[in-house]
Amino acid sequence: MARTDNSVTVRAPLPLVWDRTNDVESWPTLFAEYARSEVLRRDGDTIDFRLTTHPDADGKVWSWVSRRVLDVAERSVRARRLETGPFQYMELYWTYRETESGTVLRWVQEFTVKPEAPFDDAAMTVRLNAATRNNMNHIKAVLERAANAAS
Repeated sequence: MARTDNSVTVRAPLPLVWDRTNDVESWPTLFAEYARSEVLRRDGDTIDFRLTTHPDADGKVWSWVSRRVLDVAERSVRARRLETGPFQYMELYWTYRETESGTVLRWVQEFTVKPEAPFDDAAMTVRLNAATRNNMNHIKAVLERAANAAS
């Protein structure tokens, strides 16, 4: 099993960060890599959805279905890929913590790639860390602009 652990402090109130990052339909405007997000099923705090990426450098478009379960009381989210693609499994855990500096958004991803994948866990860890940091910085900028506009 491999694991990534990344966080960013967003200078915005926790309710704004929580609401916007859990509005799956708006993810193409919030995440740098997603071209499309389609909600397939909603059942209370559980959401099944399909994500589709923008083409990568070689033109490949990636798409998969995930399930996201919100824990509003704990301000955390557990997610896992239902269509695993190159992964044997992929699970994510998001936490939100309000501080004097803003909201700390933390993502932990645990996964194992399939033996037949064209890369191993170590290579995927590097790729996921880079993509996560890029997305977190993009989210931070979008939400800080939204917070500034609201004040």
